[in-house]
Amino acid sequence: MSPFAGFDMPISYEGIEAEHRAVRQAVGVFDVSHMGEVLVTGPQAQMFVNYIFTGDVTPLAPGKVIYGMMLNERGGTVDDLLVYKCSDNEFLLVINAANIDKDVDWIRTHAAKYDVTVDNQSDSWAELAVQGPQAEATMRDVLGIDCSDLTFYTFKNITMPDGTAAIVSRTGYTGEDGFELYATPGVIVDAWDRLMSAGVAPCGLGCRDTLRFEAGLPLYGDELTDDISPLEAGLGMFAKVDKPDEYIGREALAAQKAEGLRRKAVGLEVEGRAIPRHGYEVLDSEGNVVGEVTTGYHSITLDRNLAMALVDARFATLDTPLQVQVRRKVFPARVIKKRFYTPNYKK
Repeated sequence: MSPFAGFDMPISYEGIEAEHRAVRQAVGVFDVSHMGEVLVTGPQAQMFVNYIFTGDVTPLAPGKVIYGMMLNERGGTVDDLLVYKCSDNEFLLVINAANIDKDVDWIRTHAAKYDVTVDNQSDSWAELAVQGPQAEATMRDVLGIDCSDLTFYTFKNITMPDGTAAIVSRTGYTGEDGFELYATPGVIVDAWDRLMSAGVAPCGLGCRDTLRFEAGLPLYGDELTDDISPLEAGLGMFAKVDKPDEYIGREALAAQKAEGLRRKAVGLEVEGRAIPRHGYEVLDSEGNVVGEVTTGYHSITLDRNLAMALVDARFATLDTPLQVQVRRKVFPARVIKKRFYTPNYKK
């Protein structure tokens, strides 16, 4: 267990490697009740969400989910989040736990100009993430929830056996098929107990990080920060500068794109037995510091020492030779694609 964002969070139960393999090969469940949920409602809800969010929610049909970012005026990332479109007048924003207070203050500040209500419902919701190739069957057979009608990045409202409302979606953060169940804390405790009785592997934050890392998915605080833009992080497809509606930070992104990025996120494969970690320096062939590791692991699935790093754009080309400073030693590395593992989402 470890403190995180005001919660005591499980790092692992049986062990990170066993939990990682359970999700890749079968199914695992994560208690992610620490995530934040903010409901935006009102006649100008769609206009407002489009203003604070990089994605375009206007063409989305109700029941769709979209990933994107909220940016500051400099183009840095306030947070990355999921937006659930309930209707043109109602949106659920799912934000990172460590950013809840910051995000809610930021959202409310900008909401003052719009006819909307911002309701921080984070303490009212709990959430489970059921992930892996057997996730759909587990949701059906153990929890009695038919998810076969959900496609990737969609959700639906359901009624739980106790009569309370809940939401189930199909997004995932592991590179595998997966579902999220949002409900009252009591319902989630009951669902967790049923999953445990059925033998579903409980999974902690440790393997959640190793799984998302292999699939090339960012973690706020590592690949994205207030000082790292989506373009620098290689996530430009989620923050397009030609979005029809204006959004906070778009002008800064357009300037970055026009001038050319000074730094870029890359994947690295490191030779030898060294495991790169967050914050380790990345060097060029002459020993000059040209970046730093944002996340690094010995990949459990691929059995290779890999890292994501933010480096000087001059060194971001595939197969560029680099080095990583690991404590007192320097280890050879080369630039590879950031998505180390091919995801198995159900499209």
